[in-house]
Amino acid sequence: MANQASFQLNDYIFNEIMLRFDKELPKELTVDIMPSGIFHIKNNSFDLTIEFIAFKDNDTKNPFIKIKCNGNFLFQNIKSQDEIPEYFYSNSIAILFPYLRAFISVLTLQSNIPPLVLPTYNLSNLEKPLKENTTINE
Repeated sequence: MANQASFQLNDYIFNEIMLRFDKELPKELTVDIMPSGIFHIKNNSFDLTIEFIAFKDNDTKNPFIKIKCNGNFLFQNIKSQDEIPEYFYSNSIAILFPYLRAFISVLTLQSNIPPLVLPTYNLSNLEKPLKENTTINE
């Protein structure tokens, strides 16, 4: 019987943060979430980047919030990108996104405005863009 692939979140960091506001939260937010990844063959890991951009009141030229969150996942029993199980792509986003969601709430609260609590999103449609935006680092 073959060993099943497994993975775990090793670490994460918010490495790009921009918050622009007046004195109150916008009434409507337009949200864009863009995932990308790098599979590192040498150390059997995957760097997932989630770029979260929110625009206020449908003003898609001036972001209200722009945050990049990088998560590092470690694999067991994976030797190539083809061996990464399909469920990894959707599950890795689902694992990392709550950290981003909580960070946005704390960031806005600490900015002395009412905290922005993002709703729960169905992120399953981000699996395909993540796969398409994944590169290999040997």
